[in-house]
Amino acid sequence: MLDRPTFMKIDAQIAPSSLSGIPDVAKGAERVGFDAIWSSETQHDPFLPLALVSEHTEQLRFGTSVAIGFARSPATLAYTAWDLAEASNGRFILGLGTQVAPHIKRRFGMPWPDSPVGKFRELIQAVRAFWHAWQTGERLNYRGDHYKLTLMPPFFNPGPIDHPDIPIYIAGVNTGLSRLAGEVADGFHAHVYHSRRYLEEIVRPGIEVGARKANRSADEIQLSTAAFTVTQPQEADFVRSQIAFYASTPTYRPVMELHDWGETADQLQVLARKGVWQEMTMLIDDEMLDVFAVVCEPNELPKKLAERYEGLVDRLALYVPYIPGERDDEWSGLLAGVRAQLNPT
Repeated sequence: MLDRPTFMKIDAQIAPSSLSGIPDVAKGAERVGFDAIWSSETQHDPFLPLALVSEHTEQLRFGTSVAIGFARSPATLAYTAWDLAEASNGRFILGLGTQVAPHIKRRFGMPWPDSPVGKFRELIQAVRAFWHAWQTGERLNYRGDHYKLTLMPPFFNPGPIDHPDIPIYIAGVNTGLSRLAGEVADGFHAHVYHSRRYLEEIVRPGIEVGARKANRSADEIQLSTAAFTVTQPQEADFVRSQIAFYASTPTYRPVMELHDWGETADQLQVLARKGVWQEMTMLIDDEMLDVFAVVCEPNELPKKLAERYEGLVDRLALYVPYIPGERDDEWSGLLAGVRAQLNPT
């Protein structure tokens, strides 16, 4: 067991939906008792829902998990985060991801950098340079290989806010970005496609290497993730399909390789290129399902989640998004059960 606090925050995820439903999601998540709620960038903008979350909650923290950094400039990220932090009295967390090259080039129409980790480092530093200039009144003067930012007339300066220390989490799978999180970020969103062993042997050590490089303590970096769960037989095929989809991504091959399933990852890549999705799902056997998902009876879920993630992660969400009014009692019971497992009286 790793030497980390046993207290673990339990978060919710927003399902892709129209903005009209977000107030109910926000109020429901706070009422149920989640510690935070996260908005992703899939079918909708990740930031717009969070303005509504801020407006319709009082204590709930919220953030992006994630917004695509390479699809935006440091300035647009800095302004949006500043406004959300100010409106919510400091409850906002800026979560950023790189995405992969085909999406950046063909979905967002933006260039893919020769050094993704290097550009991502500068993106984070540049965003913080804006915040520092706005909060202190000092001149904006960030000069790197990818960004040179030196112009901030008073007309464009939003000025200081009460909660300027906005946490930045970054997301990733492999060692490069986990090291970067340890070096420059406040948290790391580990991909839902993981095993406990992968978090212990790859992600955590990567964070520690980055932290040492920056003369920081690894305990300063929060580890956040989501969990696949299977508590009903009908859920198994869906989770298998999600594992197969993620495992077919060449960049994510090290996750399978760690468990000596590299050949299966190669087969999944071939099938994905052919679009043979059903055959891909069939390659995820029961052993793989147990490694990458929490598989148990419904009443065992709090205990199994605590056993898998206790002492390892600081924030945990389920892959299943929170939908207000659906299973609110179950969600409340799950939160109470996990917290009781981690903090027995």
